[in-house]
Amino acid sequence: MTTMQITLPSTDGRTLAPYTLRGPGAFTPAAPGTRFDRIAFSAAHVVADARAAIDPWLQCAVDWDATIAYRRRLWSLGLGVAEAMDTAQRGMGLDWPTSLELIRRSLDAARDFPGALVASGCGTDHLAPEAARGIDDVIRAYSEQMEAIEKLGGRLIVMASRALARVAKGPHDYARVYDHVLSQAREPVILHWLGDMFDPALAGYWGSSEVSRAMDTALAVIVKHAKKVDGIKISLLDKDREIEMRRRLPPSVRMYTGDDFNYAELIAGDGVGEHVNQRQSDALLGIFDAIAPAASAALAALAAGDKARFHAILAPTVPLSRHIFGAPTRFYKTGVVFMAWLNGHQDHFVMVGGQQSTRSLPHLAELFRLADAAGLIERPDLAVARMKTLLALHGVQ
Repeated sequence: MTTMQITLPSTDGRTLAPYTLRGPGAFTPAAPGTRFDRIAFSAAHVVADARAAIDPWLQCAVDWDATIAYRRRLWSLGLGVAEAMDTAQRGMGLDWPTSLELIRRSLDAARDFPGALVASGCGTDHLAPEAARGIDDVIRAYSEQMEAIEKLGGRLIVMASRALARVAKGPHDYARVYDHVLSQAREPVILHWLGDMFDPALAGYWGSSEVSRAMDTALAVIVKHAKKVDGIKISLLDKDREIEMRRRLPPSVRMYTGDDFNYAELIAGDGVGEHVNQRQSDALLGIFDAIAPAASAALAALAAGDKARFHAILAPTVPLSRHIFGAPTRFYKTGVVFMAWLNGHQDHFVMVGGQQSTRSLPHLAELFRLADAAGLIERPDLAVARMKTLLALHGVQ
């Protein structure tokens, strides 16, 4: 392989230094049809239409061909797609009408991949939090999105609601809303508990700022409706809390890790718990969008009983993920899209809502280095050329 070198800014941006790429990692993604022994969803990003004549801060334009092509890539690697979630900038540029169209197109494309997993985000984002007058408004908003997604044949991920967080007066209001939502769901859903590091508007979700009390409320809802809950994804970036909750779930309910800091050990499991779902986590992760080839290879190794290989592949991806999801965590989508651009899965680094501007050049330079260290720069020559374009845009020649 030809040695590739590039000059990159330091982490503080004050100096420049040459960097030599290591190249793609020594792992092979799973072959089509490989069966994993964990359910693994990648929350997938959307590709903006960079040429659309819109006001990018106020309007949403999606490159549908490139967006669906990326989903096809994820399915081909054996990963499921968690559609229209926060990784797709739901609530940060992607509105509900566009989300529904995205869900429709994704479900249609999935028919080309027998057994492909798709689960779709259902929320209340068409109801502005300040417009919600009470709990009944939140219930109606959830019901409207549920009906629209189920009409398309979609499986539901019940997302946390900013409107509910605003109007709820305590745990009883959360119980009331989720009682209604789960009672009317046609088939078991995945619940999503998104921490306020991902969305500050969700602070105090489940009726308490104390995680233990919030967890008690969520578990009470799950136990009451266990037949309507496939699992819960928690995104708190706290592995001990996830393990605690995992051990308390009903035997039939899965824990889908949303911990982009500790996913490897949580997926591998700890062997503690009476039932298998209490000993290990399945996955529904935004980082799987950025590390899809490594995730595919690692899950195949785990399914083959090679836990050492599983950890060897994923261990170098963890520093990359922790960087992408570093505070302010809600801006992690920029790193995910940057990775897709570097690796040639889209032809520009422009995001819905202009979100490409949320991370600094030093942040992106460090991301480049960490991606290479993880073996996730798929085409070094292309990545170097594109990184040089970004550097020049920032005045670094």
